[in-house]
Amino acid sequence: MKTRKLGLDGPDVSAIGLGCMSFAGSFGATDKAESFECLDSARDQGITFLDTAEIYGKGYSEELIGEYQQARGHRFSIATKGGMVVGGKRGENDNSESALRTALEGSLKRLKVEHVELYYIHRRDWSIEIEDVAETLAKFKSEGKIGGFGFSEIAPSSLRRAHAVHPVTAVQNEYSLWTRYPELGMLQTCAELGVAFVPFSPLARAMLTDTFPDPTDFHDTDIRKNMPRFLEPNFSANCKMISSFRDFARSRGWSTTEAALAWVLDQEEHLIPIPGTRSGAHLKEWAGATEIKLTDEDRTEIERILPVGFAHGDRYSDELIVGIERYC
Repeated sequence: MKTRKLGLDGPDVSAIGLGCMSFAGSFGATDKAESFECLDSARDQGITFLDTAEIYGKGYSEELIGEYQQARGHRFSIATKGGMVVGGKRGENDNSESALRTALEGSLKRLKVEHVELYYIHRRDWSIEIEDVAETLAKFKSEGKIGGFGFSEIAPSSLRRAHAVHPVTAVQNEYSLWTRYPELGMLQTCAELGVAFVPFSPLARAMLTDTFPDPTDFHDTDIRKNMPRFLEPNFSANCKMISSFRDFARSRGWSTTEAALAWVLDQEEHLIPIPGTRSGAHLKEWAGATEIKLTDEDRTEIERILPVGFAHGDRYSDELIVGIERYC
């Protein structure tokens, strides 16, 4: 597994990380044994970077990672997130110093560590200026609790404001072949400032895989259940488009997931995608993406098959998009 730099002064981490949201059941039922097998697979494939959050299963994802590291004697570089009120209503966020300190201390306790490599603000609290939040996070860094800090789902203008207070390590926004809005300013701003860009859902929530998910089987807790792109007629239209991409990947001898991740990695060196899975078998399907070198012909063909803006339907429902900073 190749590596990339996590921000200007951050550690070298695997070029592909592992998103651990599904460990907490956000995409259906799971268990500890399956999650441990997935983490074993990540370790064996050279993945060194995990992404989790306080709110994933109300801390369960963090607890599981902490238990795994203790049981296996293996340490990953970890990013976790706080700032959302656990158990609160959607869009209820608290970025005050006292709330963030309590959240961070809880995360460290569950992870069974004294320090995490990266700490994100999961969602903005609009009652507090981002400069003040950056000052709080810089304080946590000076105390040795975090290696660096970042923000999830923010705008380029907010990144510049925070970065003027203290260098930001990373920004985490959704980015994939079917969600390309970061190209309208965020990718460029991160590159200019030396900030890592961490795409979540780079496999389009399992759409850019060799087997399409079945929305009729989505569990009630599955966050895709009411997402417009998974509702008809959008879902069938998206499947039709992506089927052609599958054929392209197969013609190159790649899995669909490898091709999709290779495309993300090909955009810029400061991108570190974090596909999520709870299956070790699925992880093995895309771990080789860092070895793929796209040619100009590949890039042209991918753009023809899945042109920018091809996805049918919005990425979030009106309910789910609350708290996300939109800028275009």
